[in-house]
Amino acid sequence: MDTTPTEENGSGVGVLDKAAIVLGALEAGPATLAQLVQSTGLARPTAHRLAVALEYHHLVSRDMQGRFILGPRLGELATAAGEDRLLAAAGPVLAALRDHTQESAQLYRRQGDHRICVAAAERPIGLRDSVPLGSTLTMKAGSAAQILLAWEEPDRLHRGLLGARFTATQLSAVRRRGWAQSIGEREPGVGSVSTPVRGPNGRVVAALSISGPIERITRQPGRLHAASVMSSAQHLTEMLRRAGG
Repeated sequence: MDTTPTEENGSGVGVLDKAAIVLGALEAGPATLAQLVQSTGLARPTAHRLAVALEYHHLVSRDMQGRFILGPRLGELATAAGEDRLLAAAGPVLAALRDHTQESAQLYRRQGDHRICVAAAERPIGLRDSVPLGSTLTMKAGSAAQILLAWEEPDRLHRGLLGARFTATQLSAVRRRGWAQSIGEREPGVGSVSTPVRGPNGRVVAALSISGPIERITRQPGRLHAASVMSSAQHLTEMLRRAGG
């Protein structure tokens, strides 16, 4: 018996086929339930049940108007699929950035309400800000947190600002100039500069950072190092674009 999925018979698992139809419809943009019914051809109760179930698993979300949209989990899965390529490319870039700035360099990815240090190049000697590989840090403080939040959908951005040590106005400035800085936000006496790394679809997939003691990095670390960090992040972005992921 031939079980190969086709457009006529689907995969043989009806609920998955219908869920895929819902996700495919939302790829075109936000949709009300009525629009979802029209674009999928599903019965209204079925479309609603599937959309709510997908929302439970964060594969579907809602925008500010209550319309269904693709959820954050899809982006997280896509990012994870490209993680090996990102990490393979990041090592030499982080080392070069560390050597150029003489400060420790890190790469962070968002994971839920935290950010994870997925790669690092430590300053070998002298006073430094050491962030061990795999460290779980807050999304409420630090320049990398600002970067990972600044380009989020409005509802996630507003939720992320609750209790944060930075403001919506600061994140607006981050989006405008393309980099963030922090002075003692995450840890007293430590400053940092971060900028986004983007995937082939243009979404922010990671934050590239340097950090060090304020006595050396100064209270305006962006003036000293933003150009270097942005150049390194752009190099990583181009490498991911060429790799297709």
